[in-house]
Formats: sequence, structure tokens, C-alpha cells
Amino acid sequence: MGRSFENRKASMAKTQGAKSKLYARYGKEIYVSAKNGGQDIDGNLALRRLIEKAKKEQVPAHVIDNALKKADGGSGEDFVLAQYEGFGPGGCMVIVDCLTDNNNRTFTDVRQCFVKNSAKIGTQGTVSHMFDHVALFAFKHDDEEAVLDALMEKDVDVTDIETEDGMMSVIAPNTEFNNVRVALQAAFPEVEFEMDEITYIPQTSCTVTGEDVEAFDGFIAALNDCDDVQHIYHNAEFEE
Repeated sequence: MGRSFENRKASMAKTQGAKSKLYARYGKEIYVSAKNGGQDIDGNLALRRLIEKAKKEQVPAHVIDNALKKADGGSGEDFVLAQYEGFGPGGCMVIVDCLTDNNNRTFTDVRQCFVKNSAKIGTQGTVSHMFDHVALFAFKHDDEEAVLDALMEKDVDVTDIETEDGMMSVIAPNTEFNNVRVALQAAFPEVEFEMDEITYIPQTSCTVTGEDVEAFDGFIAALNDCDDVQHIYHNAEFEE
């Protein structure tokens, strides 16, 4: 598919906010996952994955513990997923995932980020049809055949496997996330994932240049400043 691991990693880095934002994002996601699916990580695989990822990204233990305690209390906010999409600076396509307890507030905040940063918010479906909703895994390995055999043995549906500079990427339908993860860990017990997440991968890219690069950075920074924004996906690429 021609989607290199390094390009994906670089694009994702563009959307990462400060540590405080990162901690807040994980705290909210862990709270929602624990409240909806229970705190038993053996029965709630989504919660287990979130906690593992939070620890990998050095989220303090007290942030994780506070989210779990809040969920255990049985009260607090009721967050729902809200997704917005549109066009960013330079014509790139953007999807913004939020967790909100007030849709009107969140829509207003996200819309202002678009309006004030040379971007245009659209309706549902404006650009999402140009992204693949997938499970993405990246890890150090160079034997595509062995990985494919391990996945096929477990009847896992795989979309693509590619290797670049010793880094292997496995792409599968988003519904296969847990199946892929379990199969890979069973076949390769020492595997350490550089990426293991459900994400959106653009079907095409958009090169952003000149003044649009600064505008794009301001746009992403504004979105990251919104408390309800959890993830930002885009198809922007930048000339080195």
C-alpha cells in the first residue's frame, strides 16, 4: 500500500499535545472504558490495552488510579463519542474524535478551531469515506511469511503486511484488533509493539507547503487545546 511506518509515525507526532493534555486524554479514556466495561482487565481487553499504552507513554500511576477510582464510584460524567471532519489548511482532510458530556459545547469549540485557522468543518461523511478505519500494529520483525502464517493459523483477517528497515506493519480491519494482538503475542512472545491501535489511515495524501504549514500547526495546536478532543487524524504530508 506504500504507507511507510515512519511517515505514519511522523504524521501522528504532529497531533500530539503537551504532557498535561496526554494525561487528561488517557484519564478520560480509561474512565470511560472502566465505567462501561468494568475494571477487570482480563474481561475488559480495551481497558487493559489503554492502561498498557498509558504506562508505555509514561502516564503517572496516580492518573490511571484516579480514573479507575472515579469509574468505580459509579457517578461522574457520562461521556459520548463525537466525531467531526472537514478540510484543514492546504486542503488536507481531517477527522477529529472527541469524548464529550456536552455536544453543543464541543461542537462550538471544534468549529472555532476550524474557522480561525484557514480550515472548513464539514458534515458527517465529508472526508471519512477517504480514510480506512483499521487496526494498526508496528513492531521490529523482518519475516513477513512467518507473521502471515501466524495470523492465518488463527483465522485472522489481514488487510496488508509490509516491512521497511526492519520494522513490520500489520494492517487489519478495526474489528480484528484483539484477534491480531493475541495471535501475534502467542506466536512471538517477545514482541514489543511500536504501535498497536485502532486508527484512521488516509487513502490519499495531501502535501502541505509554504504558509499552510504554519497554519496547519496552529490548527492542530488549537484542536489540542480543546479539552474534549482525544484524537486527530489527517492526510497531510510535509516536504522536508
